Amino acid sequence: MRNAIDFSPADGTVRLQHCSGGDWVTVDHPGGWRTGYYHLEGIRVTDGEHVEAGTVLGSTGNALPCGGSSTGAHVHFTLWTLPDAAAGDWDGVAFARISTAVAAALGEPVDGKTLGGWRFAAGPEQYSGTATHLADGVVVQLPGRFRATP
Repeated sequence: MRNAIDFSPADGTVRLQHCSGGDWVTVDHPGGWRTGYYHLEGIRVTDGEHVEAGTVLGSTGNALPCGGSSTGAHVHFTLWTLPDAAAGDWDGVAFARISTAVAAALGEPVDGKTLGGWRFAAGPEQYSGTATHLADGVVVQLPGRFRATP
């Protein structure tokens, strides 16, 4: 999935997505943007709640509420553009469909985007590339670990 990195939130409104295995978090932002946070455990936000950058949404984990897989605790960050509210009703939709058909229709590539002071460049393989910290030029190979700074 080329519209996925692991990251943290920005201001917006929480939209919990419900599946048979539990919930996962999406946040709707001004301008039709939606960010998603899959694999969270101990979700600490509620549907309709306004959140700001730095709000704790939950804990990194291996939760699979709508299916998928996980090989270690992390948060799967995704970025979409929604043409309207109806396009964002994903209750009960399997993660396999979200990560294929929905991503193809609404997914926003992270290549070239700057989020939280990091600029992302896609690599040749899924989940690969680099994250460059703009403040000091530090480059992290992806997949990898980095921390957003306020």
